[in-house]
Amino acid sequence: MPKIKAQEQLPKERIHNFNEVSFGYTLEEGQKEAERCLQCKRAPCRQGCPVGIDIPAFIALIKETKFLEAAWKIKETNSLPAICGRVCPQEIQCEKFCTLRHKDEPVAIGRLERLVADLEIEKGFKIPEVRKKLKTPVAVVGSGPAGLTVAGDLARRGYPVVIFEALHQAGGVLVYGIPEFRLPKKIVQAEVSYLESLGVSIELNTVIGQTLSLDDLFKEGFKSIFLGLGAGAPVFMKIEGENLNGIYSANEFLTRVNLMRAYLFPEYDTPVKRGKRVAVIGGGNVALDAARTALRLGAEKVYLVYRRTEAEMPARQEEYEHAKEEGVEMLFLTLPVKFEGKDGWVEKMVCIKMELGEPDETGRRRPVPVPGSEFSLDVDQVIIAIGTRANPLLISRVPGLRLNERGYIKVNERGRTSKKGVFAGGDIVTGSATVISAMGMGKVAAQAIHDYLS
Repeated sequence: MPKIKAQEQLPKERIHNFNEVSFGYTLEEGQKEAERCLQCKRAPCRQGCPVGIDIPAFIALIKETKFLEAAWKIKETNSLPAICGRVCPQEIQCEKFCTLRHKDEPVAIGRLERLVADLEIEKGFKIPEVRKKLKTPVAVVGSGPAGLTVAGDLARRGYPVVIFEALHQAGGVLVYGIPEFRLPKKIVQAEVSYLESLGVSIELNTVIGQTLSLDDLFKEGFKSIFLGLGAGAPVFMKIEGENLNGIYSANEFLTRVNLMRAYLFPEYDTPVKRGKRVAVIGGGNVALDAARTALRLGAEKVYLVYRRTEAEMPARQEEYEHAKEEGVEMLFLTLPVKFEGKDGWVEKMVCIKMELGEPDETGRRRPVPVPGSEFSLDVDQVIIAIGTRANPLLISRVPGLRLNERGYIKVNERGRTSKKGVFAGGDIVTGSATVISAMGMGKVAAQAIHDYLS
């Protein structure tokens, strides 16, 4: 049987709105796709799932039209399936190990996960019973994917959990970093509401490290603290003209549009520049998100400028294909070297062509400049998406917290830091993590916190 394709908005339509691109499966389509699963005894697909979902079991339930039971099976190990089904890179995780990949396309595990998770949101959550209510409270700093995972796992074990979130809405990168057309905010809020139904409390507008310190949390009675602060500090190129107006970090640009609804200005009083000729620098999912957002804000031309080739791009293949369909022009083996402007605003980006040399520490061939290949692009907006660093606000204020040479928190294999009772995971440990890998680290830390408190 061929793989069932999910219906999508047409490119010429979707570039004018922020509605979700994919419509997902209908129940009938989902059942047909589930019938493709071979139900392998060794279940190789589970090898690629960082949160350990019993993939064959939930797909078997879909085959039997037990859609809600399939959602409940997933939630035995994953509290955020509607999110994971949309934004996790299944093609390099669970689906990569699917037996069908040897002769055909793998089973669409992510789309099936989204299908049953969305159905449960529509029909109403089933709240699992907690065997024993415990009295040892846990604080979770940050409500991104790692923090939400820790909170959900510990709440299911009976722990009272309080999440402290610096922003005015829970979700972390899920709400400020990922655009509405990839992950609707109502889906994130539904998943957060599920955690609240488990007993998780959320304190918004609370900056740990400013409003409260870690010592304050311990004094308030918390027995353990998980840090999932996210990588909120942008990385810039440090080249001439980078301080011109019209040049954004992807963090600021996406936060204004995604979380603060700048695309609905003036209904939402959050202005953002709407460029006509926009250059986005980078090759990851964040860069593609920024480029596709700029199109939807009315840009006439959007360039994605990446110093390596298409083969080295870390972005998801599906998002890359969507960006090409929508008209983003890809400039590979290209590196900006200077920005020029007039009256304080960027007007031109000077670039140099690159070629691939020897592999670097990532295993990818290092790009090197081609002498005499400089050229310039006329632009009125530039968005820099070349990486982020761990948020330094709290980290710099915790004595005894060991960091590595890049400024990330040092943890052991179970997420434990050098400060007693404090655990960490996600971007502040690795510097960069996908949603699902951050969740995987969160699950490890949740088990370690349980062992520590036991």
